[in-house]
Amino acid sequence: MSCSAEPLDRVFLQIGSFPIYWYGVIIAAGAFLALLLANREASRLGMKKDIMVDLVVFAIPIAIISARMYYVIFEWDQYAGGNWTDVFAIWEGGIAIHGALIGSVLTAIIYARVKRVSFWQLADIAAPSLILGQAIGRWGNFMNQEAHGGPISASTYESFHQYLPDFIMNQMCIDGVMYHPTFLYESVWNLLVFALLLLFRRFNPHRGELFLSYAIMYSVGRFFIEDMRTDSLYVFGELRQAQVISIVIIVVALALIIYRRKTSHVRYLDIMKRQSQAKKTKTGGKKKKK
Repeated sequence: MSCSAEPLDRVFLQIGSFPIYWYGVIIAAGAFLALLLANREASRLGMKKDIMVDLVVFAIPIAIISARMYYVIFEWDQYAGGNWTDVFAIWEGGIAIHGALIGSVLTAIIYARVKRVSFWQLADIAAPSLILGQAIGRWGNFMNQEAHGGPISASTYESFHQYLPDFIMNQMCIDGVMYHPTFLYESVWNLLVFALLLLFRRFNPHRGELFLSYAIMYSVGRFFIEDMRTDSLYVFGELRQAQVISIVIIVVALALIIYRRKTSHVRYLDIMKRQSQAKKTKTGGKKKKK
C-alpha cells in the first residue's frame, strides 16, 4: 500500500554538535522503570537493600555490549570492509535482544555466586521487569523506523490498521510504502506477558518458574512475529535466527521446569517465610523487661 507521511525526528535533544536520540532515551527509560519494579519486589521479599541495583550496574552495560556483538556477528557482511566505527553506532539501531539476554543471564549467574544468593531467585524477581523493559524498548525501534514487517495491503489496512493511531501508521510509512508495525505487535505481546507473570506470581510458583515462564511466553510471541519481519538475522539460507533461538529456549525452559519440579520444592515466596520465622524466633528469644 502506497502512502505519504513525514517521519518523526529521531533526535530527542541536540546539545551543540552532539545529538541525543529517542532510541537511547526510550531504551534508558525502559531500563529505569524495570529497575524500579525489580528493586521494589526485592524489598518486598526482604532481600538486602539495593541488591538489584548493584546487579543492574553490571548487567546493563554488559547486555548492551553483548546485544551489539550478537547483531554485528550475524550481520558481519554489512560491516566488513566499511568504517570500523560503525560497529559501535548503536544509536543507529542494530542490537539483538537475544544477545542482551545472554549477557544479562551470564552476569546474573556470576553475580549470584559472588553475593551467595540464588540465581533463580534473582531471575524470578527480574522476569516481569525484563519483559516490561522490552515492551517499552520496542518503541525505540518505532522511532528508528526499524523492526517492522512487510508491506500492508490496502484491504488489510482498511480492516485493521486504519483504527490504529495516525502517528503510528505515519511512522510506518517508509519511502512511500506502508509497513506492518511489528514493533507494536511485540510490544503489546510483551505487555500481555508482563500481566500474566504478575498474575502467576500471586500463586507462589516453584522457584525459577517465573523466569522460565517469561522465557517461554516471550519466545512463543517472538517466533510468530519474527516471521513477519523484513530485517531478520539469518542462520543459514532462509532459516531465521530468532525463530531457531526461540524454539531452543522453549524446549530448554520446559525441560528445566520439569527437572526442577522433581528436584526442588522451594517456592518463590519461601524467602519471606524464612524472614518471618527468623523475626519471630528473634522476638521470642528476648526476655521482657520488668
